[in-house]
Amino acid sequence: MTTALLKQPTPTPVRKPNRSFVHGLLTNKKALTGMAVMIIFIALALLAPILFPGDPSRITAMASMEPSAEHWLGTTAKGQDVLALTVHGSRSSLFVGLTVGVASTFIGILVGLASAYFGKFIDEALSLVTNVFLLLPGLPLLVILAAFLPPGLGTVILVLVVTGWAGSARVLRSQALSIRSKDFVAAAVVSGERAGRIMFREILPNMASIVMGTLLACVIYGIGAQAGLEFLGLGDVSTVSWGNNLFWAGNEGALLTGSWWVFVPSGVCIALVAFALALINYAVDEVTNPRLRKIKTPKTTPTNTERSAAK
Repeated sequence: MTTALLKQPTPTPVRKPNRSFVHGLLTNKKALTGMAVMIIFIALALLAPILFPGDPSRITAMASMEPSAEHWLGTTAKGQDVLALTVHGSRSSLFVGLTVGVASTFIGILVGLASAYFGKFIDEALSLVTNVFLLLPGLPLLVILAAFLPPGLGTVILVLVVTGWAGSARVLRSQALSIRSKDFVAAAVVSGERAGRIMFREILPNMASIVMGTLLACVIYGIGAQAGLEFLGLGDVSTVSWGNNLFWAGNEGALLTGSWWVFVPSGVCIALVAFALALINYAVDEVTNPRLRKIKTPKTTPTNTERSAAK
């Protein structure tokens, strides 16, 4: 009797009940941290004309001044305020990153859904085009396109979208193929629904998590690739952005003279934005993937009979 009472059944792990996607993100520490960082940068970008009115590239002080109370991040070799350049640079960099991310993801959705739904010849043709863009070396293609097209913000966005959509299309096609074989999609086809409605009302909503992850990855790519192009001098050098700040820092010898305050702020901003978006991306995976959710083991309280038997 005592042995039977002592052998308590092992509690089985119970997964947390499914919660809404938004609630899951709002209770995830990684998502909250990433969103807080992004809100700060977006607020700075929107308030840049108020915080630093006028042209941020104008000469306001002596050249190569170290950080001080008057100029918190010092000045460049021309006498420009580094803080003003950094804050105003967020407007261009975030705009390009978000535009490239949305455009690349949109093209990836169209190509992926069409390829997975129609199949046969359309799938083979779209897969061939996608594979060609994937096999082309990214950086040389970026350099060639940026060098031969007229300089400007539109050119940078066009070049980054042309070279950045293929990866998202491949990922979304794979996900769409798995959903295409589901029974509810077959039922929609049999019922006579249009192809566009099936793709965007039946298949796409079930890809929300992978679409959001792809969007965040494309935004990170857009910000980093723009900075790389502009650092090489292939962007519009008259535009104030984090990449152009690094370009002028290199041209003016900030790296050689040890003027770290000229190039470190823009580099740190790029790293922080990428880090924040990566945190949000990880949080999306944790919220939408049941395997990554934490498992809680319910605690059992022994009854009075079990306590007496144990004694």
